[in-house]
Amino acid sequence: MAETHQPAPSLYEAREPIFPRRVSGTFRNLKWWLMGLMLGIYYITPWIRWDRGPELPDQAVLLDLANRRFFFFFIEIWPHEFYFVAGLLVMAGLGLFLFTSALGRVWCGYACPQTVWTDLFILVERWIEGDRNARLRLHRQKKMDARKLRLRITKWVAWFLIALATGGAWIFYFTDAPTLMVNLVTGNAHPVAYTTMLVLTATTFAFGGFAREQICIYACPWPRIQAAMMDEDTLTVGYRDWRGEPRGKHRKGAGAENLGDCIDCHACVNVCPMGIDIRDGQQLACITCALCIDACDDVMEKIGKPRGLIDYLALSDETRERAGETPRPVWKHVFRPRVILYTALWSLVGVGLLVALVLRPDVEMTVAPVRNPTFVVLSDGSIRNTYDVRLRNKHGEERPYALSIADNDGLAITLEGEDDLIVDVPANETYLQRVYVTAPSGSPEAQAERTGFELRLEDTTTGHSATKDTVFNGRDN
Repeated sequence: MAETHQPAPSLYEAREPIFPRRVSGTFRNLKWWLMGLMLGIYYITPWIRWDRGPELPDQAVLLDLANRRFFFFFIEIWPHEFYFVAGLLVMAGLGLFLFTSALGRVWCGYACPQTVWTDLFILVERWIEGDRNARLRLHRQKKMDARKLRLRITKWVAWFLIALATGGAWIFYFTDAPTLMVNLVTGNAHPVAYTTMLVLTATTFAFGGFAREQICIYACPWPRIQAAMMDEDTLTVGYRDWRGEPRGKHRKGAGAENLGDCIDCHACVNVCPMGIDIRDGQQLACITCALCIDACDDVMEKIGKPRGLIDYLALSDETRERAGETPRPVWKHVFRPRVILYTALWSLVGVGLLVALVLRPDVEMTVAPVRNPTFVVLSDGSIRNTYDVRLRNKHGEERPYALSIADNDGLAITLEGEDDLIVDVPANETYLQRVYVTAPSGSPEAQAERTGFELRLEDTTTGHSATKDTVFNGRDN
């Protein structure tokens, strides 16, 4: 008898798309405002102008990779000042630790780009296809009729335009936005610009339109890290099961007086963009967007029950609330040692960057002695050392700089290619100048093996100066 082979069962469950229901309330309104603010900043910032003079770009925020500089309104960061960027990254990390320790995954729920763009894509989807029930019916409809095709194409086109604007806005941060826009439209932009724009458009379209919660659950490492930032005093979205259980829909039947406040309406589940049930407790997938709070509060008001069945809670208050006691004030949860430590570290880095920004010199130079040869004996017996001096002009116009020796009258200085000791450095550039320092024959500097001295640079326009310690090499007889 021939054997009948059954297909092997699938080890993976197919993803069921999530169609969150529309909800209104305090947290939903907060998310709308934050989404509008952050998208506005992202899309508009490259078009803001800032006058820095004729020799510098007038884009307020510009990552000028070609010239290795970063412009942020009145601040200009040079390559050797990358510690400012590193400091900002450290502040961003500490800020993430700080907010997570105090309020759980508020970054994920309100400010993460994946959350913001997914929110926007869902909004467009709702406008075109309708609310949750309408989208569910359309999804479950097997036949691709004219209406379903029209709605799908309309939605995808809208998503594509948003994704295209997103990719386009990103590349505008790296070069002059108006010029790049003209070049993009006319086909004259660099291939790198088109490639970057294409990649970002595709990823935004896929992540915001289709992957959605899968990015947060499977691709993002933060859900697995954030647990280390939280403790029993962290305020995060939770369900008061001691008040809601046992749940039940029947309010007037036998035993209704033994039921909790939860009527098992699934409103909290239907509005969740991650598709989870907050009543099951804390979960890796929860981004604490708090939309379930708005949905549950709305239901509680309709049935005459107190709000807050789902709310921002701290685990340490569970015992108090179960006993009918008042939970501790919010400020006691927020201002605790861990949060204070993160706040202090964050503030310390921020103050350090501000101090460094205020105190950074307008006049800068680096001095590199030429070691091959270490010194040269001239025809009159004097000893000459050679130095490569880099002069940095951070201003928007050409500046004359004077070089001199600050603390040693026995040494003489001359400049290669210059009749005097004045060097004209082009605007906003670093200029390499070869410098010769000479000690007369028989002088202490010529006879000693090494003599320290200070090379001084002065901006003759402002009077600001800088000095560098270096060494003069003698005969050592």
